[in-house]
Amino acid sequence: MNRNYYLMNLWRWKCGLPEKGKEQAEKMRYEDVKKSEWSDEFEQLMRNRLAVGAYRYGLIGAPNKPKFNHVKSMIKRLQEFDRTGNKEFLVDVANLCLVEFAECHHPNEHFNSIDDGEHVQETP
Repeated sequence: MNRNYYLMNLWRWKCGLPEKGKEQAEKMRYEDVKKSEWSDEFEQLMRNRLAVGAYRYGLIGAPNKPKFNHVKSMIKRLQEFDRTGNKEFLVDVANLCLVEFAECHHPNEHFNSIDDGEHVQETP
């Protein structure tokens, strides 16, 4: 079994989904997938807004920084994207997720990599 085949099917096996064929796995080299699964434009938009946000709200993780309700703000902005289609809201959500991850104040904060069995569904 080659590495590409294994990586392509690892989560499929765990979720009870059928395997993808070896031919398809051989077309998808891990190094190529890592390069393709990112958006430089999205990252640049995030970084630009994070820099402005540092002046507005303070540096990420700065001591004595006020606490903000990032989760409520994420939900509001995601709803606005759904309503308007303005991708700026997606950038805001991503940045809020990043800041919440770094400054998390949730009483049960932890990181446990799991597969909850819920996956994005294809739309017709």
